[in-house]
Amino acid sequence: MLSTNFAGIELKNPTVLASGILGANAELLIRIANAGAGAVTMKSIGPSERNGHNNPTVIAWEHGLLNAVGLPSAGCKKMEEEWKLLEKSPVSIIASIYGANVPEFEEVARAVAEKKPAMIEANISCPNSEKHGQLFGTSAEASAEVISAVKKEIGKIPLIAKLTPQALNIGEIAKACEEAGADAICAINTVQGMLINIEAHKPILHFKKGGISGSAIKPVAVKCIWDIYEAVKIPILGMGGVSSGRDAIELMQAGATAIGIGSGVYYHGPKVFKKVCNEIREWMQKNNYKNVKELVGIAHD
Repeated sequence: MLSTNFAGIELKNPTVLASGILGANAELLIRIANAGAGAVTMKSIGPSERNGHNNPTVIAWEHGLLNAVGLPSAGCKKMEEEWKLLEKSPVSIIASIYGANVPEFEEVARAVAEKKPAMIEANISCPNSEKHGQLFGTSAEASAEVISAVKKEIGKIPLIAKLTPQALNIGEIAKACEEAGADAICAINTVQGMLINIEAHKPILHFKKGGISGSAIKPVAVKCIWDIYEAVKIPILGMGGVSSGRDAIELMQAGATAIGIGSGVYYHGPKVFKKVCNEIREWMQKNNYKNVKELVGIAHD
C-alpha cells in the first residue's frame, strides 16, 4: 500500500529523512533507517572541511525551528569511514552535495558518485560565491548550469535538484532543472527568517539570520509543490512542516511522490516515520485508496 517508486528507486514507504536532521554521521542515519524511513539523506557534503557557524545555531520557537548551522562538512575526500558504515543501511542512501560555484559542485559530485549512493541531491539553495552570495536556486540559468554540470559527473545515478522557496517563480526554476538533466525535484528548503531577543537587543542566532522549518512553512511548501507539479513531469520529494499523516497526504495531493521529514524528528523522535506511515495507511483505508501513488497530484484534478 505504501511502497512507491521515486525516480527509479524503490521505496518501502514514501517517507525520507531530510538532509541535515540526525544525519551528522552514519550511525544516526542507520538508526533512522531502522526506525522506519523509506530512505535517508546524508548531511550536505562540501568540497573541503568546513566547521559551520558558531553557537547558537538552532533554536525552537512556537511555530518551528530556526537554524543557521552553516553547512558543516568533513569534505568530500575525508569520508571513507562514513561510506563504509553506510553500506549497512537497510534503505536507500541519498547523498546531498553543495558548492560555492560550479567547479566545486563538479568536484564534490565526482567524488560522491564514486561511492555509488542510490541518489544524489544537489543543494542549489546555497549561495553562489561568483554572484555575490545570490542563491543558485533563485536563478533558472544558474540552477540549470549546476544541474547540467553535476549530471555529467554522476552519470546514471538519479539526480535531485533541491530548491529554495526564495525563488520568485519556483515552477520556472524546476523546469530549468528538469531540462538540464534533473531526475527529480526536492522542495522546499527552509524559508529565511530571523528572531531577536528583545531584552538583549540582539538577534538570537550567532549568524543573525537563518532558515525556518517546521509547521510554520507547510503552507509555503504546499504552494511550491503545487507550482512545481504544474511545471514538470519528474517526481517531487516534498517537505516542509510534515509531522503527521495528514500533513504528508496534503503534500502528496499537491504533487509530491515522496515526503521528506526534518523538524518532525525533533518534535517526535525517530518514531515519527512509523507514526506518519501508520496515519497515511489508516486514512487510505478509511477513504478507499489501495496505493499511495493514487494520492499524488489528485488535488489538481
